[in-house]
Amino acid sequence: MNWVLVVAGAVVGAPLRYLTDRAVQARHDSVFPWGTLVVNVGACLVLGTLTGAVLAGAAPTRMNLLLGTGLCGALSTYSTFSYETLRLYERGWRFLAAANAGASVLAGLGAVTLGSQVARQLFA
Repeated sequence: MNWVLVVAGAVVGAPLRYLTDRAVQARHDSVFPWGTLVVNVGACLVLGTLTGAVLAGAAPTRMNLLLGTGLCGALSTYSTFSYETLRLYERGWRFLAAANAGASVLAGLGAVTLGSQVARQLFA
């Protein structure tokens, strides 16, 4: 029944992703995909924190199915990130395309590392 946990997380993650993306993007008069960046970095932070908690023994491994695979998997979106980066590049905004790719990778890695380290320190 592990798949039920994944589905339950995704049921929350997918609409949360859409609503957050639209809310963030509505506040920026820019072609830069701020909404996608925010949801992806947020998902990395949640996943890092969850992973740190599981590794510290403060959260059950099955929580990874619900929050990691389900929620974060549906919340983050590599395909939209790729599409928006390509769209920026094709429309001539090459600097913004490169900035989106760089910021997404660096901020995502930073967020997952931060979340993991904070959880390990809190639950050690």
